[in-house]
Amino acid sequence: MHAEGVPGLCRVVCYSPRHDLTLSRMDADAIRAIVDLWADEARALGARPGIRYVQVFENRGAMMGCSNPHPHGQIWASGDLPTEVAKEARTQAGWLRGHGGCLLCDYLAFERADGERVVVENDTWTALVPFWAVWPFETLLLPRTHGADLDALTGEARDGLADLLRRLTTAYDALFGVPFPYSMGLHPRPCDGQPHDGWHLHLHFYPPLLRSATVRKFMVGYEMLATPQRDLTPEAAASRLRAVAGTP
Repeated sequence: MHAEGVPGLCRVVCYSPRHDLTLSRMDADAIRAIVDLWADEARALGARPGIRYVQVFENRGAMMGCSNPHPHGQIWASGDLPTEVAKEARTQAGWLRGHGGCLLCDYLAFERADGERVVVENDTWTALVPFWAVWPFETLLLPRTHGADLDALTGEARDGLADLLRRLTTAYDALFGVPFPYSMGLHPRPCDGQPHDGWHLHLHFYPPLLRSATVRKFMVGYEMLATPQRDLTPEAAASRLRAVAGTP
């Protein structure tokens, strides 16, 4: 057994001076400014000695433990590679070795060809309900062009991310007619000095609501001790989100 302290830093990103706004109520230009700030902070924090990963995330709503309703997110930079990120790094590296390409590029091509689990997309990004989704309305956001981190995104792709964030969070709010709680986070390439050639930038949305604004999904019993159970198929979840996503 080995135990050691992990150094790190934390930033809080205020999305707007207005107390009543959320991503779903902001325009694309305002969200684009947040995307640029994420990129700048991730670059600066990732360049610090001893930092191996920079995690950008947002917890929205009291149900997700957000104690301050002002629109904001967080950035944590740590000297260790987080567990979920390490698993994704191994999986993507394994696919690159075995298939000679990018796992998430190949997966995105499959989902776009099938179409049933795609929620909303634009010229540069796609939001879909992955077939492995554990949370009922979980989504995965993928850039249509391969890139490992926010710095790899063109100006058009950053605009596209801002547009997709606005449209997806608006759809979430429309689903049950309430400000939809979620945890959202970006997964860029680790900054641990390794190449991570197969890494593809992506975002996860994990919302807890199940059947209504007051009925949530709980991980208990068999799900905690064995494996998660799907209360809603990914296809049904995508269909319901598409129905409220509307047009750009």
